[in-house]
Amino acid sequence: MNNPITAPPARHPPMLDLCDTRLGAYFENTFVEQLPADPLRLDIPRQVRNACFSYVKPSAVTAPRLLAWTDSVGEQLGISRPPAPTGGAADVLGGNLILPGMQPYAARYGGHQFGKWAAQLGDGRAMTLVELNCPDGGRRELQLKGAGRTPYSRTADGRAVLRSSVREFLCSEAMHHLGIPTTRALSLVATGDAVVRDMFYDGNAGRAGCDCLPSGAVICALWQF
Repeated sequence: MNNPITAPPARHPPMLDLCDTRLGAYFENTFVEQLPADPLRLDIPRQVRNACFSYVKPSAVTAPRLLAWTDSVGEQLGISRPPAPTGGAADVLGGNLILPGMQPYAARYGGHQFGKWAAQLGDGRAMTLVELNCPDGGRRELQLKGAGRTPYSRTADGRAVLRSSVREFLCSEAMHHLGIPTTRALSLVATGDAVVRDMFYDGNAGRAGCDCLPSGAVICALWQF
């Protein structure tokens, strides 16, 4: 078990490609190493008992393509802008590739919804990839949003639609630059897959009054410890 306060290697390279094997020296997984895990590895909606998280695997997508990248966030992480919209970085950020040292998980928690105790909630469309020790001495958690189903997805598919992902990407960065504490968005990746949605909540899932299905996307968001 890693000590959560153990310092990262003394000299962090200024900027590395996401798929550079040297970046793995700065990966940590203290959450999964120190808290009780779900003994089952089934990425289907279900009740989970006596665990703080479930190990999960992002669902593969057809054609991950990087649409947006936040340079200032990459600099915080020590990760350079990918040289092309497709390739290894897009595969990782779209959920098709898990790098050595990453242990993806979905957190289990409970809470209230609509004024009532809702019992088990959890990360229904979010998967934490890894904790990263950064050049500034901080530790940040990288999380994919929209990468597929988890045990906490209930009746949903764990996917995200491009239009809402664009809004989330832009709004999170706008809030940050307005001085409002918020999560940051590192990247936005189009999946190349359609996502079925009942856009108007009228029972007509899928076409939403048009001739095409909504496009899917994945955001990589981060939190600082």
